Amino acid sequence: MNPVRGRSVIRTMRRVALAAIGATLLSTSVAWAQPDAPDPNPEGEPEAGAPKPPEPGASEAPSNPPDEPMDTWGGGKRSAPVPPPAVAEPPPVDDIPARVSPTVVPTARGDAFESDGAVRYVLQAIEVRGNRKTRARTVLRYVPFEAGDVLDVDDTRIELTRYRLLGTGFFRDVQLALRKGAQRGHVILVIEVVERNTLVLSDIWMGLSGNATTGGEAKPLSAYGGISAAETNLAGTGITLGTAMAFGVPQDQFGIRVRFVDPASFLGRRWMTGGELLFNNARDFFGNDEVLFDPGDPTDVPDFAVVPYRRFGGNLGIGRDLSVTTQLWLNYRLEAIDAEVKDAASHLRGLDREPIDFDILPNRSILSTIKGTLRHDTRDHPVLPTRGWFVTASGEVSLQPIGSDYQYTRVDIEVNKWWHLEWDHVIRLELFTGAIAGDPPFFEKYYVNDFSDFRPSRVLGLNFERRPSPNFLGTDIIEVRRGNFAGKIAAEYRIPLYRGTRSVFGIDFFTSFGIFGLADRRDINDPATGYSGAARVPIDLTGNLGFRMDTSAGGFVFAFANALGFIPVNGGNRPGAGR
Repeated sequence: MNPVRGRSVIRTMRRVALAAIGATLLSTSVAWAQPDAPDPNPEGEPEAGAPKPPEPGASEAPSNPPDEPMDTWGGGKRSAPVPPPAVAEPPPVDDIPARVSPTVVPTARGDAFESDGAVRYVLQAIEVRGNRKTRARTVLRYVPFEAGDVLDVDDTRIELTRYRLLGTGFFRDVQLALRKGAQRGHVILVIEVVERNTLVLSDIWMGLSGNATTGGEAKPLSAYGGISAAETNLAGTGITLGTAMAFGVPQDQFGIRVRFVDPASFLGRRWMTGGELLFNNARDFFGNDEVLFDPGDPTDVPDFAVVPYRRFGGNLGIGRDLSVTTQLWLNYRLEAIDAEVKDAASHLRGLDREPIDFDILPNRSILSTIKGTLRHDTRDHPVLPTRGWFVTASGEVSLQPIGSDYQYTRVDIEVNKWWHLEWDHVIRLELFTGAIAGDPPFFEKYYVNDFSDFRPSRVLGLNFERRPSPNFLGTDIIEVRRGNFAGKIAAEYRIPLYRGTRSVFGIDFFTSFGIFGLADRRDINDPATGYSGAARVPIDLTGNLGFRMDTSAGGFVFAFANALGFIPVNGGNRPGAGR
C-alpha cells in the first residue's frame, strides 16, 4: 500500500470515529433532557406555537422513555431510568426538545438541589400549550402544584396529574415536560394537550325486555331505549351541561334528566358545584306468581300487580378536591312522589301465599335526603383504563327532620382495580357491597336487574324488566326482585383490537364473569318456603361479552348478555311451578 494513501485512510477513519463519538454524546445528552417529539397531529390540528405567558400552578409528567413514543392508553412498556449525563450544565433552552419522560428528567446537579437523595427544582411557572378551546385556567384547576413550589421529580402526583387531565374527557393526549427556568435551579412546567370533541353522547341504551300491561298480564317482548348527551367543556370553562331521556315502548314510561357540573365554582379553585333535575313517569311490577289484587275478579289471575308512579325533583351538591385523586361530595336531594298503590294484593312466595308490600306511600309523598360521596380515581384513561383504581364510598340518610316522609340510611362501597398484563391485555376486578337500614321507597332499593347482565338494568331509574334473575344456581334468588342488601364480585378480561387517532381511538373485546347476591330483611329472617340448604342463599351468576369503544363522540359498550338472557335456564323454576 502507498504510505501516503495509508496515512490518508487512517486520518479519514479517525475523523469518522471522532464524529461518531461526538454524535453519540450529543444524542445522549439531548435524549436525557427530553424524549422524542410526539407523532404529528393526525386530525389536522395546528401544532402548538410559541409558548404562552407563564401562569401559576405546577405539575410534571408521565411519559415514556425517549426511544419509545408515548402510549396515550397507558399500556406502553416503561424503560429503566437512564443515568444522568456527565455534564455540569444542562443544554441551552433552545436545544431542549418539547418533552421530558416522567422517568427521564433533566438532573444536571448544577441546576437542581438534592435532599435525601431526591432531585428537586423550584417551579418558576407553568405553560399550557395546544389548548385552542380550553382555557389555561381550566387546565390549571386540575394541577396540584403552583409557582414557587419545590418540585420533586419522583413525586407520584406528577403521573396522577396527567391521568386526571385525561380523565376530564377534554383531551385526547396530555404530555408534561420540564424546561429550564430563568434562574439556576428553577424550571418551567410545560403542559401540552391535544383536545378532543367535548360534545359527546354519554350513553345510548337499546334493548328488549319482558313487559306487562297495566292490568299485570304478561306481554310479548317490548323495546326500550334512551340517550344521554352532554357538552363537557362549555366554552372552554370545564362546565358540563347535559341532558338524558329514556322511554319504554309500549310501556308508557319515560324519564328526563338535566344536569350541570362546574369544576371551578365561585367557592374557590378546589371546590366544585353540581346539580340535576329529574322527572319520571314510570311503573313497576310486583309479585312472583299467581298474583291477586283488589279490586278484581278472583277468577282473573294476572301476572303482576303494577304500580304507576311519578317523580319530580332534583339535587344540588358541592364537592372539594382532597388530593389529585380524591374528591368529597355532599348532595341534598328533594323529590315529590305520586304513586297509585293497590289497596291489597297477594302472591305466592315459595309455596305460601303472602301479601305484597309495595314499599311506597300511596298518593303524594316527599323524599328528602342528604348524601356524602368519597371518590378515589387513579385510572390512566377514562374509557379504556389499563391500570389504576376507581373507588367510591357513599352514605345517604333520609329523615323526617329534613322534610322526608321516608326514614332510611344507605351505605354503598364499590371498588374497581385494573391490571395491565405484559402481553397488553387488561384485567379488571370489581367489588360491590351495599346495605339499607329503614324503609326506603322501592325505587331506592337494590334491583336484581342492576346486578345481572342477563337482564336489562334500570335506565334513569326506570325499570323496563319484569323477569326475575336467570337463577343458574337454582336458589331462592328467583323470589327476590329488590332488596336492602346486595353484594357482587366480578372479573373482566379485555383484549385490545384497535388503536387509532381519528374518529375511533380504541376498540377492545371484553368478557366478564361474576357472582352476586341480593336479599331483603325478610329473605334473611324468614326465607321463602320450598327451598333447603344452600338453595336458601339468594345468589346467582352473571357474565357478559362484547366490545368497548372510545370514539370522538364518547365511550360505548356493545354487549350481548341481554340477548343471551332470553335463553331458558333449567334451574330457573320456583317450587310448585306449573301446579
